[in-house]
Amino acid sequence: MKRRDFLVTGAAALAAARLEGRATTSLDHHLPETDHHYQHTKSYVEDPPIPQYRWASSNAYEAFRDMKFGVRIHWGIYSVAGYEKESWPFLSKSFAERQKYNQIYKTWNPQGFDASEWMNLFSESGLKMFAFTSKHHEGFSMFNTRTRVRSRANWTAAGGPKMEDCDLAYSIMETPFKRDIVGELCQAAHKRDLKIALYFSHPDWYDADFRPYVYHPLQVPSSPTLDIDPKRTKDLLGDRWVTVPDPTPAETNRMINRHRAQLEELLTNYGRIDMLSLDMWLGPNVWPQTRQTILDLRKLQPDVMLRARGIGNYGDYYTPEGFVPGSKENTNMPWMVIYPLAKGFSYDASAADYKGTGWIVSNLVDTVAKGGSLQVGIGPDAMGKFHPSAVEQLKDAGRWLKVNGEGIYATRPRDGALWAEGNDIRFSRTKDRRYIYAFAQKWPGTSFTLKSVKARTGSQIKMLGVQEALSWRSDSSRGLVINIPANLQDESKRPCKYAYCFRIEGTDPT
Repeated sequence: MKRRDFLVTGAAALAAARLEGRATTSLDHHLPETDHHYQHTKSYVEDPPIPQYRWASSNAYEAFRDMKFGVRIHWGIYSVAGYEKESWPFLSKSFAERQKYNQIYKTWNPQGFDASEWMNLFSESGLKMFAFTSKHHEGFSMFNTRTRVRSRANWTAAGGPKMEDCDLAYSIMETPFKRDIVGELCQAAHKRDLKIALYFSHPDWYDADFRPYVYHPLQVPSSPTLDIDPKRTKDLLGDRWVTVPDPTPAETNRMINRHRAQLEELLTNYGRIDMLSLDMWLGPNVWPQTRQTILDLRKLQPDVMLRARGIGNYGDYYTPEGFVPGSKENTNMPWMVIYPLAKGFSYDASAADYKGTGWIVSNLVDTVAKGGSLQVGIGPDAMGKFHPSAVEQLKDAGRWLKVNGEGIYATRPRDGALWAEGNDIRFSRTKDRRYIYAFAQKWPGTSFTLKSVKARTGSQIKMLGVQEALSWRSDSSRGLVINIPANLQDESKRPCKYAYCFRIEGTDPT
């Protein structure tokens, strides 16, 4: 579709939405060209979406942009196996190891799990949302799914790996634990008004019906036409490549139906879900069916925010992974950085691998200044307990936020390049533009100088956590100069550590 046609169609859709009395999102809605997952899907996912599609409302987008700080939890049978990179190591394992891995669920009984304990930690840490892996790529469901897996790999079959018929949910309900983890987490989160994101992997390496999508360990003769990343598939599977027959139309249909049914369960059985954190993709041959799934999900919860992975610009938000963008993003689509606190997103037993509260605060301030939110990744151990280092660092971040949260939550970035001064100063502002918040990521000493802020005449400037107002002056050559009281030069008397926030009633220079 040409841009002119898009604008005409978009205007019609916007007008129709207004007639229906719905709050709308901007139709200038696109992922950055550099986004890794967008690169995988842009060849077959239409851009822009079909005219009848609706993103979540502008109210949902506003609430998403207000959150600023969340946590991402990866937990599954890979935590029992000791995988620090979620289920990814499964692809490099021997056939015998794969078979053993797929049996772990039969003895898994995580008696240390306590949903209320998790939510207490998240609340104390100043987190506004959490994302939880309802199902990762290896196909194990952490919720009470009514769907059934009908075909799987027998990795140690006589004569070599082959497919076999089966009939099981392959879920937490078939473990000795027999409790719906997702259900308990959602119930506990709703009581504390924490926003919920449920992670869901499009591919499924256990269910043979999903072959050969996204590095599935079962490949097929027509993989080159179905797989949009054949080189990566070959690199990941190496000599563990197993070729089986192409999926029949009935198997493909069964795959789509199970994929859709599981997503519908997540949006039907657990109350309000704020975000679906979709991951990976299913490929061009089944995109029309996948698109229909997305349309159906919108009917269940119109304001659920959909992560863009696998669905291109049908998504509501995207997630730079393992880095904070170097500058403000070149799109109006909301974004949230996902970044592991240790080496990977799942449980890490080494205390030395956890990056520290200073790392959390620095990345949070940097992300917020650029208009995004930060989601710190951690994972519990096999019994459902987080590493003490992760717990303490999150709680310490919560203590910092109790002092400085005013400059973080529900703020917006300053215009253009005004989000920073140099390497150590970051800014945010209130939605009404009355206040600007300046974060000094190093102690400024006896004075704090800002070139890009003009304080209103007669107004007060405060350091958050300090009761008295600070004296200040406008210097024609230096800018705004804020004086720091002598008593605060004693580190023990400062309101916090890591970064210091100044609230200024002011404007951008003209």
